[in-house]
Amino acid sequence: MAFTLRILAVGRARSGPERALFEAYAARLAWPIQLEEVELKANLPPPARKAKETEKLLARVPEGARVLALDAGGTPLSSEAFAEKLSRWQDDGAGMLCLLIGGAEGLDRAALERADFVLSLGPMIWPHLLVRGMLAEQLYRAQAILAGHPYHRGGGA
Repeated sequence: MAFTLRILAVGRARSGPERALFEAYAARLAWPIQLEEVELKANLPPPARKAKETEKLLARVPEGARVLALDAGGTPLSSEAFAEKLSRWQDDGAGMLCLLIGGAEGLDRAALERADFVLSLGPMIWPHLLVRGMLAEQLYRAQAILAGHPYHRGGGA
């Protein structure tokens, strides 16, 4: 059974290269994918802002969905290991996978505790608007790996 992917992200990506990168890879996916963005207009101190943004993201996670949170303190995976994790969730009957991307302050502990897996894209800090495109590319790469498609060739930069 194929699952639906839902990327839940803080901030609005206006038209531009970051949005175009996300859309280019999202359009290649066989798995249905949605991008839902949340914004917080209130001027809050960073810890309160992070908690409120996380609360808004978690409110959009349906009951029974698997949750993958992106966090610098998470576990880094190779593309192959990421594909294997997605395949296992799919084989286990997961109907939806929600991927959480925090704002400038990251995700609050509540998201990390709710997550079925916390993924790190590595030790570098990435702009949260760029992470959407990078994540969509890795989802497409995982799909290619699972299908035996030549898009994924080990090595690379």
